[in-house]
Amino acid sequence: MKIYDDKHIKNIVFVGAHNSGKTTLAETMLFEAGLLNRRGAVESGNTVSDYHEIEHQKGYSVFATPLHTEWRNYKINIIDTPGLDDFIGEIISSIRVADTLVTVLSAQQGVEVGTEIIWSYIDKYRKPSLFVINQIDHPSAKFEESFKSIKSLVGNNAIKVQYPLVINGSQCIVDVLKMKMYKFSAEGGKPEKLEIPKDQKETAAYLHNELVEKAAENDEELMELFFDKGTLNEDEMRKGIKTGMLNHELFPVFCMSALNDMGSGRLMGFIDNVVPSAADLEPEQSTEGKDIFPKKEKPVALFVFKTVHQPNLGQLTFFKVKRGEVKANDKLVNSRNGETETLNQLFIMDGKERKPVNKLSLGDIGATLKLKFTETNDTLSEPGHEVEIKPIQYPQPRYRKAISAVNTKDEEKLSEALKKIHSQDPTVVVSYSKEGKQLIVACQGELQLAIIEWMLNNIYGIEVNFEKPKIAFRETIQRSSTANYRHKKQSGGAGQFAQVHMKIEPWQEGMPEPEGFSIRGKEEVDLPWGGKLIFYNCIVGGAIDQRYLPSIMKGILEVMEDGPLTGSYIRDVRVMVYDGKMHPVDSNDISFKIAGAHAFREAFLNANPKLLEPTLELTVKVPEDMVGNIMTDLQSRRSIIKGVDSTENYQILKCIAPEAELFGYSTDLRSLTQGRATFKSSFSSYQPVPTNIQNELVKKGGLAKTEV
Repeated sequence: MKIYDDKHIKNIVFVGAHNSGKTTLAETMLFEAGLLNRRGAVESGNTVSDYHEIEHQKGYSVFATPLHTEWRNYKINIIDTPGLDDFIGEIISSIRVADTLVTVLSAQQGVEVGTEIIWSYIDKYRKPSLFVINQIDHPSAKFEESFKSIKSLVGNNAIKVQYPLVINGSQCIVDVLKMKMYKFSAEGGKPEKLEIPKDQKETAAYLHNELVEKAAENDEELMELFFDKGTLNEDEMRKGIKTGMLNHELFPVFCMSALNDMGSGRLMGFIDNVVPSAADLEPEQSTEGKDIFPKKEKPVALFVFKTVHQPNLGQLTFFKVKRGEVKANDKLVNSRNGETETLNQLFIMDGKERKPVNKLSLGDIGATLKLKFTETNDTLSEPGHEVEIKPIQYPQPRYRKAISAVNTKDEEKLSEALKKIHSQDPTVVVSYSKEGKQLIVACQGELQLAIIEWMLNNIYGIEVNFEKPKIAFRETIQRSSTANYRHKKQSGGAGQFAQVHMKIEPWQEGMPEPEGFSIRGKEEVDLPWGGKLIFYNCIVGGAIDQRYLPSIMKGILEVMEDGPLTGSYIRDVRVMVYDGKMHPVDSNDISFKIAGAHAFREAFLNANPKLLEPTLELTVKVPEDMVGNIMTDLQSRRSIIKGVDSTENYQILKCIAPEAELFGYSTDLRSLTQGRATFKSSFSSYQPVPTNIQNELVKKGGLAKTEV
């Protein structure tokens, strides 16, 4: 296989909403380049890209799939991504290694919700981008409306390179960069290249001049040429367009019918000749903020952007060569853990097909098998020249479910399978709730959860149950209280005796020391579950020996791990042990631990105990015309609206919401807004539960029943 340098490698990622035609476009490009003898179809389940069994069953892309094609002395690496935002992890990791993003739109729908969501990530990375309005030959195609929707998304820097035209029933495309018209037969394929018809020359000339001006705007030298000549030639326009794309300030718009193979060859030609290559992009940044320059002669550095675990094959690791040139059998160091990995084999991937190569140049995308210590986001670099590339930042999960194996014998197997699923998609987060005694899987939404369940059933052979996660409540007190407890036990030999007097109070940061006590010692305990216990030794006159105080505190901490109200953790209490009694023979550590625990429990129940619930800081981005419904829904969830910001046609609602009210919010929000709103959340604080809800929870008998 021919080896290309970084100036002749173009890494293209197809993004766009569900059903926009990304997979069909990828298939058509491979066919146009002669790598396929026959094009597959999504409906038939025989495309190179959507090759997984679950994708055949669902009829849409679930995984990002790397492919490649070669066109006129250029290598074009293509990554075909899913269109549903439940699989945003696959999309983001692909965006991260793209040189250029190709956003595919349906000419029937224009910019859809999925497009808007994906564009927010493209805009964040400021990667070069172009748009393709697909399906122009569909009876319901609306090219002009689709183009207007692009301008609404990205502004006036969206510029037409092509527009569609139908002449005597034949589909044509007018190209205002080359100032030619391409006429296609009903079968598509190679078009007839014609002069632009007279009745279109004025429109084409206007769009050509608009494109010239946009190209000139991005380069001072071109701007001077434009002022001198009043125009630019094709090569000068290409230079200006490329510069504008690199600056994320010019977005060329093409049109085509991928299904009927109309326009794909021209798009590939533009990718070859104009769009930025790996050599044109800004240097990568290390985690230390240093530039990692893409130089072939420098020591090798690979960035791992995707991991796949395949049955009977093992771990398949996808990477982009960020520096140097990698060869088969190279030994590289993982910067995260210091482990040395041997790349025994190198592959170019086309869907499920692995094509062995001996080396991969700077800027290329490839894969290797069976690395032992490497995961997504890792950097592999030459020994002695280690570097760590900034990792991909994935969005926080929006949907949570407790998961368990139907057969308890499969619990360990389930944990291992979930680790592999997380390795494949880091947006799937697995944790164990010690309080709820539940294994929690968190992801982006119900669709992603359904894929997780399918993988567990069909790949790992594990049948699972899902249920609502239990809420991690906390308990505390609202006023001071005193209690004393005498523990006395006599049974044959040595007995047990201890008496403890204590006062407890709510604790707050910065409060003054307790009054009326002679403080002999103080210990602050940062509780593992949050909050504090402040323990004061206020014993005078030797009523309790100093050596028993740790046992009293141990008894208190045991009660704090299993609060009297619901079995939840207790937090933010201070305790003053000020009196008691002991016996010269029968007193011991266990006696004072029991007495301390009983005294603390009694004092806690008399101190107006209060249940606290976790609240989340919730940010909801919603179209302006839907704000009222969303605010009403949030208020019904006991949310407090903290502020409203505006951005373009959206309102951003900022609020504090109880976690208990947000189970399934991802699904509900999608339903209320037809998928046009998004949200993110993070832990805010623990806040008091309303009295009526607290009473209901206490009646239920503890945490075991306090589900979301």
